[in-house]
Amino acid sequence: MLEHYRSRVFLALLTLVTLASSVIIFIPNASSTTAGLPKSGGAAISARPVERSQTQQSPQPVQIRKQAIPDQGQANPAVGAIKPPSALPPSIRKEEATPVAGPELAGMPTLIHTVKPGESVGAIAYRYLPQTMFMMTGELEAAIRHANPALTAKHLQPGQPIVIPGIETAPAADLRPAPMPKNAEVRAIYLTGWTAGSSHGLEIIRRWRDLGGNAVVFDLKDFDGLVSVAFSHPLAPEKQRPPIRSLAKLVRFLRRLGLQSIGRIALFRDEQMATHHPELAVQSRRAKGPWRENGKQVWTDPSRREVQDYNIALAKHAAEAGIDEVQFDYVRFPAEGDQADAEFAFQSEHPQGTRTKVISDFLERAYAQLHPLGVLVSLDVFGVMAWQRPVDLAHTGQDIATMARFCDVLSPMIYPSHFFGMDGFAKPGDAPEHFISESMDRFRKVTATTEVVLRPWLQAFAWRTKTYSPGYIRTQAKIAEEKGGIGFLFWNARNDYATPFLAMIEMRSAASKASHRDQTQPRPDEKSPAAVPPSGPPTGQIALPQPTASMAHSKAETAAPSQ
Repeated sequence: MLEHYRSRVFLALLTLVTLASSVIIFIPNASSTTAGLPKSGGAAISARPVERSQTQQSPQPVQIRKQAIPDQGQANPAVGAIKPPSALPPSIRKEEATPVAGPELAGMPTLIHTVKPGESVGAIAYRYLPQTMFMMTGELEAAIRHANPALTAKHLQPGQPIVIPGIETAPAADLRPAPMPKNAEVRAIYLTGWTAGSSHGLEIIRRWRDLGGNAVVFDLKDFDGLVSVAFSHPLAPEKQRPPIRSLAKLVRFLRRLGLQSIGRIALFRDEQMATHHPELAVQSRRAKGPWRENGKQVWTDPSRREVQDYNIALAKHAAEAGIDEVQFDYVRFPAEGDQADAEFAFQSEHPQGTRTKVISDFLERAYAQLHPLGVLVSLDVFGVMAWQRPVDLAHTGQDIATMARFCDVLSPMIYPSHFFGMDGFAKPGDAPEHFISESMDRFRKVTATTEVVLRPWLQAFAWRTKTYSPGYIRTQAKIAEEKGGIGFLFWNARNDYATPFLAMIEMRSAASKASHRDQTQPRPDEKSPAAVPPSGPPTGQIALPQPTASMAHSKAETAAPSQ
């Protein structure tokens, strides 16, 4: 509670200071009690509150329900307009202004467009957007007006010459993956494809970079099966209006900000494919049709070669667009529902086969095709899998020790609120110290003989905990680091990162104070080596970089990818 009140006081003071400086700000609605519903991961997991006992008499298999698309702050083309995520707090959010000029445009080529009958500035901006450095049509339209001061008439005149600024000298399609070393301290947030492809998403990305973030995870394909980028494949959705108009251009935008691009692919829970290609879905022995998990969700069959090849093709497409890292989620079999009724192709093709064998064989094949392209491969896995319970392994097929051999990074989803009935905690969401510590210890032990990097997903939502606050975020990051985690990923399904952003400010402040203390301490006696103070911030304080102009070009586009 103390952290909760401290964060409110902190916000109030910053708001007063901002108002006193006559800066126009936007004050978000803070009445919501839920910052976002969780992603898959954890013990006996459910992505929304369910009525069930908090204690378990015997081990139960992992469970997962992921939030429906409209509730994730995503746009659902069948429903209507995009539902925007919550606004940033007034201490972080800057007035949204469209950049029209600046040092980034200096020296960049321009071209001259001759106006045709009926054309508008907006239509011209839309046409030339792919050739420019701008990410949004509105940005380019404002830049065109800035570059053409005489452009005052509402309607353009046919034959009128218009300067188009910010023309790229090299096409974005020429990009190649240029990831940081796999053991670099990656600090990332998750964005849906709809958010990543919006002006609001770009603003979130810029704020994240300013606060010390250095990577962004965004959907290439979510569990609904809709693909966020243009992708031609016989199994891809037929009618596509991808929210990310150009994947290569988004990658280049992130790289210029010094941010690593991580494309998430939800593998085998693919509602679109299972619905439109029912022969590729998990089959029901009794119904002789697609099997449904708990009578609702449909899954593709992880053992079908066509399903595997489709996901590998999408991953390779992303790598060829220059993405730095491909992240596989739902790299498992369905864990809930009537398992005895579920029929998989491998059971008839390889009667002695196992779910674990199917998953490991797929990963070995995918890794062999992706790694030569220079892209890193990371895997999202259930947090509870570190406990190695036979019932969980039998259902999911996630053998952590084996999976770790076919990826660069393992990202266990260790959200405290998801460990229902584990280790005797009635309210696991209020015990982040225990579950982050215990999970990381177990994952480190299970993967000790491999070279995989542990980069955990941390809880950035207020589900099943009354202690969610910047302090809650800092505690998770601190313990994960102490227990061998290298960097972290923040998950919020609604892409509402107000609380994590405040936590980043506080972590940077703590690191700055620690550095100042080290610099102001008296120089120790050279004859007493034991008196030398440790370098760097104290354990648990993340040394976040101060944003500088050079950060925008901290990683050259031609940098050699790490192996």
